[in-house]
Amino acid sequence: MNGAGGTSGGIGQFFIGLIMMCGGFYMLLNAIKVTSSFGMGSRLYHVSNFGGFNITSGMIMIPFIFGVGIMFYNYKNILGWILTFGSLVALIFGVISSIQFRFTHMSAFDLIVILVLSIGGLGLFLRSFKALDQAYPDSSKQ
Repeated sequence: MNGAGGTSGGIGQFFIGLIMMCGGFYMLLNAIKVTSSFGMGSRLYHVSNFGGFNITSGMIMIPFIFGVGIMFYNYKNILGWILTFGSLVALIFGVISSIQFRFTHMSAFDLIVILVLSIGGLGLFLRSFKALDQAYPDSSKQ
């Protein structure tokens, strides 16, 4: 009977490593808080020319509206497509760039448990794909 990955590796190591790894990464991702300062009046981009000019998300919606209008009037007009999708890309990029990640308050013990579960589980998981014959050679065959 073959083990994990078609090798003679241990199925028990595979599942224990998988459970440890999933639990550790879940705890790690659960300890990260995501905040954003995005709003219709928030600054997305800053242009330093012309004495400093802030481009807000509301300003990005203006070319988007014109692009949608041009697209509905004449869908073959390339300017409408460029305005619409260029504004959407700028808006999505601005929203993603305004995201902030922070760790919650945790003790050193919590962090050590998270790291041992995540990295230890990953090690067990990957070791289960290694053939047992290579990992533990039988001394009687020599």
